[in-house]
This record gives sequence, C-alpha cells and structure tokens, in this order.
Amino acid sequence: MAAPPPAPDPPDALTAYYRSGERLRSRSVSAAVPNATLALPPLPARLVADWEREMTQHMGLEAGDVEPLPLARARARWPDFRQVLQAMAQWTDTLGLAGVLADAEMALMACRGARYHHDAVHYGAAAFCNLFVGEDKGLDVHFPLAGQRIALRRGTALLFDTAQPHAVVPRGSSRFDAADFAPGRDCSQYFLSWELPIEQPAVARLLQLRFDVAAQTAAQLDAPQLRQHGRAGAPCPLSGRWVASV
Repeated sequence: MAAPPPAPDPPDALTAYYRSGERLRSRSVSAAVPNATLALPPLPARLVADWEREMTQHMGLEAGDVEPLPLARARARWPDFRQVLQAMAQWTDTLGLAGVLADAEMALMACRGARYHHDAVHYGAAAFCNLFVGEDKGLDVHFPLAGQRIALRRGTALLFDTAQPHAVVPRGSSRFDAADFAPGRDCSQYFLSWELPIEQPAVARLLQLRFDVAAQTAAQLDAPQLRQHGRAGAPCPLSGRWVASV
C-alpha cells in the first residue's frame, strides 16, 4: 500500500522560527482554533469595578493594548474562581489535553480591543489557551490569515497557535480602529490565559503541527521570527494584511 501524501501547507503558508533549548527550530503554523462557549457564572460587580479602576488608574490601558491584571488579588475576590478553572479543565480534557493546564503558567489579562499582531517572537514555543470571563461587548477575535472569527462572550474558550496573527475588533469588522475603544466606552474584555508548550505531543497533535519544516533556514537565523512564503514580516496593526520586511 502506498504511503499517504504529506500534509498540505496551511493556507496562510506561515513558518515560525522559535527557540527550543539552545537552538532555533522551525515549525508550521496552525490555522486551527478549537473553541467552545462554557457555562460560567457572571463576575461579581465589585471585582469588575476593581479591574476597571486598575486599568484606568494604574495600568493606563489604552485602545489596542493587552496587559496583565493582578491575579492573586482577583482570586481572593472571586468566589467562583474554582468553578471557572474546573470548567476550563473539563473542556481541555475533551480536546485530549488532560492535565496540561495544571502544568501551565496562568495569567489574568485585560484588553480594550487588540491590534492585529502575532506572538511568535516571544511565545513561539507555546500555544495560548484563553478563557474570556466578562460579558459580551460586541467583539470578535479575528484571525485574518486563517479566515476565522470567534465571538467573545462570557465563557468563550479558545486555543490557538501564538504565531497565527489575530486581533480583537468589533463584531464583523476586519479592521482595528482605536476610536471603537475610546475612553468611556464599555468595551473591556478580561480573560484567563495559559501558555501550553507547543512541543507537548498532545498540543502538537491537536494543532496538527509539523516541526523542522525549514531546518536549514532555522540554522542560519539568530532570533525568532515569523515568515510567510519564506519572507519575514508582520501583519499590519490596523488591517491584518501581511506586510513583508524590506
């Protein structure tokens, strides 16, 4: 029997070069974004008020920024925190990732929208697993090159490749505009985020990743980066369109 044909390149033709131990390694970039809407209790009003004060008075969070909130303080004021974690663990178990969250670093994050970007330079060795815990503010997370869009509501859970460009924009929009997240607008989103090792077999299998796809190029580089069709670049922060480096 003939061997099956090799898996085709993803439609976006991206290659991530990331640090693995003492060397750079290459890998494909997954267009898959497993997601679900989990049943979560609403956040306590005083907790949301505390986060909003933190963002405005201490963080200076501006439109398009994604920044961490104090997790330890939130846990002490969040009666349903254990229930939230249990719901997320149960969902990741259904994906074949039993126990993976327990070993992963967790952070509490906030954003007022997010510009189009990728996280391959700093987090190319990881996948992000996010759980949105706030209310529906009419926003989507948009993956322009992968052609995927997911509505952000209370309980939205998603797992994605850090090298896949993405943004948080108004529902149905394909452009980031800071005016959509101006001061005074109720558009803050809060989410728990875990970093999952991309080389962990269950994670790699779920995202159907291929490793060492451009080993010769990786050996010649001195820093992590993302390339499309062999050319380094980055998404335009406003449109998500890929802009190759000169």
